[in-house]
Amino acid sequence: MTERIVVVGAALLDGGRLLAARRSAPPELAGRWELPGGKVEKGETPEAALVRELREELGVTAEPLARVPGEWPLRDPYVLQVWTARLLPGSPSPRPLQDHDALRWLTPENLWQVDWLDQDVPAVRAVATAADPGAA
Repeated sequence: MTERIVVVGAALLDGGRLLAARRSAPPELAGRWELPGGKVEKGETPEAALVRELREELGVTAEPLARVPGEWPLRDPYVLQVWTARLLPGSPSPRPLQDHDALRWLTPENLWQVDWLDQDVPAVRAVATAADPGAA
């Protein structure tokens, strides 16, 4: 049995809006949208990984708030776990620095107007439900 590797995704929220990031790499994922984040390194907590990944990918200082219930399989041995997070006061605005070429703040009304990666769809649905139980 292969040890599973946790990938953290950030449901970065701002005034009811959710941040989506468009992949620029690898080629098979380019042009599709995801929750920003990345792999948890050995000896790192998921929350610390989330803070590090958001700093590396978006240049922001963020605070994890709560884990979104659920876990979603990616390609073996990876699993996606999602945390809600917020920008800390004084953080710069997010900008695509690594693996992304565009960012969009999505309101609940336009949440499904981007082409989410297949594996992010159930996680985004769970985030929408957690934020507004009548939304999803």
